[in-house]
Amino acid sequence: MYSDDEEVAVFTALAHATFHVYELSIPLFIPVWLDVFSASTATLGIVVGAGYALIGVGALPSGVLSDRFGSKTLVVVAVGGMGGGFLVLAAARGVAGLAAVLLLWGAAASIYHPAGLSLISRVAENRGAVFAYHGVGGSLGTVVGPAATAVLLAVVDWRLAAVGLAIPAAAVVVSGSLSGVEDARGSDGGVTDLPELVADTRALFTAGFALTLVVVMLYGTYYRGLLTFLPESLSGLAVFDAVVLAGWTVDPTQYVYAGLLAVGAVGQYAGGRLTDHVRPELALVGALGTLAVAAVAFVPASTVGPAPFLLVCGVLGLVLYAVAPIYQVAIAVRAPEDSHGLSYGYTYLGMFGVGALGAAMAGTVLTRAGTGALFSTLALLAALAAAVAVLLVRRRV
Repeated sequence: MYSDDEEVAVFTALAHATFHVYELSIPLFIPVWLDVFSASTATLGIVVGAGYALIGVGALPSGVLSDRFGSKTLVVVAVGGMGGGFLVLAAARGVAGLAAVLLLWGAAASIYHPAGLSLISRVAENRGAVFAYHGVGGSLGTVVGPAATAVLLAVVDWRLAAVGLAIPAAAVVVSGSLSGVEDARGSDGGVTDLPELVADTRALFTAGFALTLVVVMLYGTYYRGLLTFLPESLSGLAVFDAVVLAGWTVDPTQYVYAGLLAVGAVGQYAGGRLTDHVRPELALVGALGTLAVAAVAFVPASTVGPAPFLLVCGVLGLVLYAVAPIYQVAIAVRAPEDSHGLSYGYTYLGMFGVGALGAAMAGTVLTRAGTGALFSTLALLAALAAAVAVLLVRRRV
């Protein structure tokens, strides 16, 4: 890797890790909130889904701002805002207060991906490698965040746990502000008014970009539907018993959740490096097809025993995170350099905005039909996404 590549990889990997620390710690709070706020899974699915949805809704403005003003400052603002959101979370009272705080957090989180990814796509020489390391950083956040949250929730009140989780953001803000990475923007300065936004959008939405965006939206719904209630789904399966350690009752399912996310670090790296050797469309077909099979096997594997179930969880975590760097490269090769921020804005509007419907969907299906029905629904989403990716391969667009 070039020296500039190394610096941008470290900076964006740290920020990406912070994003996922918060994003994937929230599901571990849900079992506590169900009790504290006396809410149903359907209600909390809507509340949490609204916060996640704002990540997508704010992605498009973030992408436009990245093209216009550069990316580094926006990344720092995003990380600081996410940490501040968790500080305020500790003061939430009632479901309405919780919803307001999660919307605040989602607004800050919406800034990260379009800004961070446009920075990589413009600055990095070895784009696939930097996307891979960026993905590894995110996966490390998915490991550290849920694991730390599980420990904190076991020993302190959930409000103190939220305060503790705000600390990493402060460290990343300081290090990012001191980083030598320069802001990156398009050569023409990006979109300046609504007619230009419309014109750039029309130029961006080729058949290939539109189909890739459909894949991202379906994958995003699968991703959010799976992860939002995964700790709750795991706790409802009779595959693990609670363990008492030094007087503390430990729920192994929380650590299965953290472990599933941990193998995602390997998946992120593998997915990014795979795009240096295989067309991203082909890689998407294989990965999404595997996610469909894993969803079908999830509940049946839990009735066989811990070893087969953990194997399915490992495959699920590995492939779930391999998809992200693959579609990020697929988007990059289809977007003009001056519109990379805009392209990732639309991408994460689809990934986190439309994808947030997965949280509400998952909560509703769990409430009305149970875990088996949820994973059947997820399998269908992944199969549809794989079918659209096949169209990309066949059309070569």
